[in-house]
Amino acid sequence: MAIFSRVSFFIAIVSLIFSIVFPAAVQAQTSAPAPSPTSDGISVDQGIAYVLMLVALVLTYLIHPLDASSYNF
Repeated sequence: MAIFSRVSFFIAIVSLIFSIVFPAAVQAQTSAPAPSPTSDGISVDQGIAYVLMLVALVLTYLIHPLDASSYNF
């Protein structure tokens, strides 16, 4: 019987330690809120690049018929 009381005392101490430590561990793992989004200029640069590519495409299609008409096959 003495072994049973020692084991139950050990289980009680271990469960007390876990009940104190685990809630602190769970609370420590909460993440901080994300910062609010800011404009870093990447989307503006990408928009300018798209507009320039569209202008280049339109100019290519406008100039190509003029250039193609000079060829004699």
